[in-house]
Amino acid sequence: MTYGEELKNKLFKKKVNGWFKISDELKQEIMEYNDKYMDFLNNSKTEREIVKSAVKMANEHGFKDINEVEHLNVGDKVYYVNKGKSMYLAVIGADKLENGLSIIGAHADSPRLDLKPNPLYEDQELVYFKTHYYGGLKKYQWTTIPLAIHGVIIKEDGEKIEVRIGEDDKDPIFTVTDLLPHLAKEQENLKLKEAIKGEDLNLLIGSMPFDEEIPERVKLNILNILNKKYGIIEEDLSRAELELVPAFKARTQGFDESMVAAYGQDDKVSVYTSLTALMELNNIKRTAVCIISDKEEVGSMGNTGMESHAFDTFVTFLLNKTGENKVNLLEKVFVNSKMLSADVDACIDPIYANVSDRLNAAYLGYGVALNKYTGSGGKYNASDANAEYLAEVRKIFDDSNVKYQISELGKVDVGGGGTIAYILANKGIDVIDCGVPILCMHSPYEVSSKYDVYSAYQAYKAFWNA
Repeated sequence: MTYGEELKNKLFKKKVNGWFKISDELKQEIMEYNDKYMDFLNNSKTEREIVKSAVKMANEHGFKDINEVEHLNVGDKVYYVNKGKSMYLAVIGADKLENGLSIIGAHADSPRLDLKPNPLYEDQELVYFKTHYYGGLKKYQWTTIPLAIHGVIIKEDGEKIEVRIGEDDKDPIFTVTDLLPHLAKEQENLKLKEAIKGEDLNLLIGSMPFDEEIPERVKLNILNILNKKYGIIEEDLSRAELELVPAFKARTQGFDESMVAAYGQDDKVSVYTSLTALMELNNIKRTAVCIISDKEEVGSMGNTGMESHAFDTFVTFLLNKTGENKVNLLEKVFVNSKMLSADVDACIDPIYANVSDRLNAAYLGYGVALNKYTGSGGKYNASDANAEYLAEVRKIFDDSNVKYQISELGKVDVGGGGTIAYILANKGIDVIDCGVPILCMHSPYEVSSKYDVYSAYQAYKAFWNA
């Protein structure tokens, strides 16, 4: 090796695909971990279902509902469910809470279609549900794919009906129709975002009439079916929270079986990897807190979103039940806390590489991605981690042999995005974004690398054990 080659080897940054020269044992471990991840995705497509799955997992690992615990001691494991749609979990560490928490925060919601309050109508003897799309999605991607209905209906007497139709192979599925190309000349001349209108994302749910010559007899037949199955009437749909999600199953992608294709990996991949890491914690120094938030895709508003004070309430519970609480201590806890905002990153796609800066893009299979800042257009609305904290997190990962990469979301002025990071940063917490790179983000079928998924799990476990 020449002196120049030695110097280059010493000074240049090295980027190596994570799959390169790994052991058969590690490869098998990665595959088995992702099999369980895909099972989780198939059973947890909505925020309510994710919270249910998380509660089940937590109970199986010795966690208790914090409302049922009077006193908390070192090593105790608790959780708090907020309205059935967001959740906070904690493992109590040896240090006092006032010295700060180690927090990892993900979100359970994903882009989808929601039913409108008055959704049911008939037109030309076809019956539809009207929808309102949720989050940043490309509307054309949601036509002509199989959709399932998930959610709850609250009847007048308060009974809650849980709905999940379209996932079982014996279930019917539903779809949003689109024009045939033979008649779509005018539509195809429109801009991509205008070709499918939000008001036209209506779900086709029936075409068979009730056996009587009366108006809206197809709608009557559908309501009759729903009444027999669920005991509901049309008015009950106005008390419902029903979401339309792709009926696709999470599947292994590629001849080499190196990828996961699934709906909602933004940000269910972070939920699963952080949850599974939390379940394995014992004898930790700082109290570990896991956030599963809601409404991130629409601004984190509402009483289940990260902008609410529900998380502050949970931390106050921890302070009260460890006997530490005193005036203004909550603020001190936050200022001393450290956090990873566990949200996915945009992965460079060679077909659309012009929107990415190749030097600063995340690559599939190169490990979990660290984003120092988010935002757009001059870091507007960004959470920008300070250099000291970035160095601290990198040292944790380096010391634990976690494969990671440093990236940003797209070229300057091309676009951008945000996470819950800024909300926690506003409390004084040190925060940096850390998540799995994703192809086809916000589409009905996103793609991740199994290696990166496993790297996220390793990263979160290392952060909490530091």
